[in-house]
Amino acid sequence: MGKNLIPPSGGDDHVETVDLKSALEERYLAYALSTIMHRALPDVRDGLKPVHRRIMHAMRLLRLNPGSSYAKCARIVGDVMGKFHPHGDASIYDALVRLAQDFAVRYPLVDGQGNFGNIDGDNAAAMRYTEARMTEVASLLLEGITENAIDFRPTYNEEDLEPVVLPGAFPNLLANGSSGIAVGMATNIPPHNVAELCDAALLLIRNPQASVEELVQLVPGPDLPTGGILVEPKENILEAYRTGRGAFRVRAKWEKEDLGRGTWVVVVTEIPYQVQKSRLIEKIAELLLAKKLPLLDDIRDESAEDIRIVLEPKNRSVDPELLMESLFKLTELENRVSLNMNVLSHGKVPNVLSLGGVLQEWLEHRKEVLLRRSQYRLEEIEKRLEILGGYLIAYLNLDEVIRIIREEDEPKQELMRTFSLTDMQAESILNMRLRSLRKLEEFEIRKEFDGLTAEKAQLEELLGSEIKQWKAISGEIKKVRETYGPETPLGKRRTQFAEAPSHDLEDIHQAMIEREPVTIVVSEKGWMRAMKGHLPDFSALSFKEGDKLKLAFHAETTDKIVVATTGGKFFTIGANTLPGGRGHGEPIRIMVDMDNDQDILSAFVHDASAKLLLASHEGYGFMINESEVIANTRKGKQIMNVKLPDEMKICQRITGDTIAVVGENRKMLVFPLAELPELSRGKGVRLQKYKDGGISDIRTFAIDQGLTWQDSADRTFTRSKDELQEWTADRATAGRMVPKGFPRTGKFTS
Repeated sequence: MGKNLIPPSGGDDHVETVDLKSALEERYLAYALSTIMHRALPDVRDGLKPVHRRIMHAMRLLRLNPGSSYAKCARIVGDVMGKFHPHGDASIYDALVRLAQDFAVRYPLVDGQGNFGNIDGDNAAAMRYTEARMTEVASLLLEGITENAIDFRPTYNEEDLEPVVLPGAFPNLLANGSSGIAVGMATNIPPHNVAELCDAALLLIRNPQASVEELVQLVPGPDLPTGGILVEPKENILEAYRTGRGAFRVRAKWEKEDLGRGTWVVVVTEIPYQVQKSRLIEKIAELLLAKKLPLLDDIRDESAEDIRIVLEPKNRSVDPELLMESLFKLTELENRVSLNMNVLSHGKVPNVLSLGGVLQEWLEHRKEVLLRRSQYRLEEIEKRLEILGGYLIAYLNLDEVIRIIREEDEPKQELMRTFSLTDMQAESILNMRLRSLRKLEEFEIRKEFDGLTAEKAQLEELLGSEIKQWKAISGEIKKVRETYGPETPLGKRRTQFAEAPSHDLEDIHQAMIEREPVTIVVSEKGWMRAMKGHLPDFSALSFKEGDKLKLAFHAETTDKIVVATTGGKFFTIGANTLPGGRGHGEPIRIMVDMDNDQDILSAFVHDASAKLLLASHEGYGFMINESEVIANTRKGKQIMNVKLPDEMKICQRITGDTIAVVGENRKMLVFPLAELPELSRGKGVRLQKYKDGGISDIRTFAIDQGLTWQDSADRTFTRSKDELQEWTADRATAGRMVPKGFPRTGKFTS
């Protein structure tokens, strides 16, 4: 029988009523603080999160120094988990692996042996197969840890001690970067070049008030492990470092490789930071299959140790710059590396710091470490000098000392009384070995005594002078700069700077679309589709019941289709985005935000060089450049201002120099096009005057060639310039009755 979960009678004696809101607030706050302080945010002083700090400390205790032999990662992870970090082994091993990956960390802290993963995104081998030890950089971070440079605290089970922060003789936070998501806050710091950081730190020592502009001259931007080209404008970089928040655009490094006879390929040799190469190539291959990259023919991965991605163009006439721009737009060959310098300031307070702020706090930490190490060394020297003083007394009175030790019952007390020795001096004399009584030993002791006395004087001078302290810190920083300078393989800058080439966005957009002929079909009820090919005959087109053809025209998939509505609005739709011709298409109201009380007036292929004539039913109109009507959003662009019951009735391309306008009252007026204003938006001016009714049709033509129209029997009529004199008058006049033979419909085309 299962366990009875119902408490016995009186079981509510120990029930405590808690307000749910306050309980949740209190517990969530505790969780949030734990995540912020002990998991996600790095300490500004050593640039490490607790898990990384514990790994470094455990490796030091295992004596896995740079010159020593490797130890199994399972051993390291076991020590970290058992003694310091009560979490899963997988999370500890993942952190250890990342510290060894030279494509993830700019200056690795762990020297790994075995499979530690690769830039393709493959995982490392299991921890039982891999081995590790510390690098020189890790040694720098730990330098002075045994000399009281930092505080220790009890571990989670209070059996051991762990460092609160590492001494950090290496500017690790900015040099290796960090990323983490806490509760309500996150951090993301890309890696930088350590030689540049050292130069900036030395400038801050000389001038603590140095501006961000001066620092950015020395630290021009991130230096990413995988290289690449930084194409962010300088003012954006400056602003990011001033505020501690921003982003950097990083592009892959590429070059055009000639294959002879005019053929060429593009070879990508460096990819942006934190982009998985295999995933990147898969994505490009998918876009290639989906015909989203018409300039590209094929992609191959020829990488070995170095990255080599080969991109084959469609043909030799393709512009390589344009090909790459289209790839940068659609793929992770261009990536944004964000900057959010949210760190634990002084190890306690989460704070977003500027570039100067981070370096300043690191320098303050280095000063504290220097003072603590110097004080520790001074105390050690004083202890040693005390012992050496006792030794010298013993050597000067050797026979008496031996006599006391041999004959006295309490030699320690007797020695202290006879020679005025301290407890420590008497103890050290009693602990001396017989072999150290040789003649030369006195000389060695005097030499050591003099040397330590001189060192003590120097340390006292250092502790008493801030100038000397900063000089000592400068010396340490210069040493780091020398070790990882720009001429060293590890210190050489990998990420280069360039300005992104300014290509016309329209050209790039065109380069992303496969150019194919299509026929655009618009129905009376506003359904649109794009049929493949240029259909010669529109009569065979099928529509939904009760619907019919409104207009159809030929286009290319790279064209922009402009749709004008009766409400005076214009919408722009890419021909490649229209639904295919298998069904009846889709209603235009799904594609754009078109009002329900408006209908499609006209649709046509955009021609930036053309001009349009717009006219409303009440007889107002104006000219506009066709490039002005292009809308970049679903909302469209209001061009002609009309209020119901008036609406836009005519939208046509202008040809010639004269306008003929016909009203519903069958009166026609001809006037020069020059009398019509060119606007970018508005109501327009009156074209023709009506007592009642409105406009019927408009035609623009060249006056020298005359006005032509067709009647219902398809007969063509033409009136010359002289014959049109009767109807030629100023704009906004009433006009005269239409000439003989004009169609009954009141339109220039029957």
